[in-house]
Amino acid sequence: MLTEILQTLSATGTTLVAVSKTHPPERIMELYRQGQRIFGENRVQEMLEKQAALPNDIEWHLIGHLQTNKVKYIAPFIQMIQSVDSLRLLLEIDKQAAKNERVIDCLLQFHIAEEETKFGLDESEARELLSDPAFTQMKHVRICGVMGMATFTDDRDAVRREFRHLHSIFNHIKRDFFPNAPFFKEISMGMSGDWQAAVEEGSTMVRIGSLIFGDRN
Repeated sequence: MLTEILQTLSATGTTLVAVSKTHPPERIMELYRQGQRIFGENRVQEMLEKQAALPNDIEWHLIGHLQTNKVKYIAPFIQMIQSVDSLRLLLEIDKQAAKNERVIDCLLQFHIAEEETKFGLDESEARELLSDPAFTQMKHVRICGVMGMATFTDDRDAVRREFRHLHSIFNHIKRDFFPNAPFFKEISMGMSGDWQAAVEEGSTMVRIGSLIFGDRN
């Protein structure tokens, strides 16, 4: 399944984040041996345990809600934090990245789904964050794009509308805040159940777990 997915994604230049949450290091190594290097986790403690046990050239993406008091644990090695949903969190990431003499790539997470349980900004909140003087002074974070999760539903049209909405937000933010920033290029949307629709709607990064690893442990 991994090979088939990668072939489809390579044709569009879309990056695969293999979501390895709940799966043991041995299963991650199976994909690693097939060439996969980017893995996503949603819990800091689980990521820390796996990062210590696995090869150093794995790129770890934090895709779940992140508490500010946990940032310091992943700041030394995290490749990308996809779930930035507040200025407070971004300030802490900048602070901890500075301590580690790094620049940490981040995505702004947007609430595009109908479910109330999802975290994320709306466009006006994102604009407020990016216009804040505190953000303009940050030197150790790099906003590379946007992330969002569609509603868990069988209504394919609704899912596509939500993906189009996120793509539209990306375009607006790019135009108004990052017009000359080549690194602001990522639209992380699409998971195991809707990744193909996401790619068709302009996703540059999909987060696929169960389709590759099977059901969660």
